Amino acid sequence: MKIRINKLHPHALLPEYAHGPLEDAGMDVRALEAALLEPNVPHVVPTGLALEIPTGYEVQIRPRSGLALKHAITLPNSPATIDPGYRGELKVILLNLGKAPYQVHAGDRIAQMVVARYEAVEWEEGELADSARGTGGFGSSGR
Repeated sequence: MKIRINKLHPHALLPEYAHGPLEDAGMDVRALEAALLEPNVPHVVPTGLALEIPTGYEVQIRPRSGLALKHAITLPNSPATIDPGYRGELKVILLNLGKAPYQVHAGDRIAQMVVARYEAVEWEEGELADSARGTGGFGSSGR
């Protein structure tokens, strides 16, 4: 699959698979510029990229496990969804859950990008069919 991408800034870096598309579902997304992430303060980090996502697909932006484990850096809206109609700059909201500030440098890998298919839905009102679970909600499995 090919997706059109526009580098809005000459220093923007294209997302890339660390081990190739046969081994990785997500591509690394890199910061366009430096940012200091203070603890518990969300910060928007630009990538300098814009996408033309095909109809029927979305791009999901997810945290990187290494940043989460080593530095407690996450995405508060994870997974973030980039809709096919959006043509603006891809920006990543980062949140430092640690106790000390964390410095992001230009070019750092800050998130993962996964391209996913979705189905358009039309609602059909009416009674619902019975199921084994029924109306059991949170904790209904007994664990």
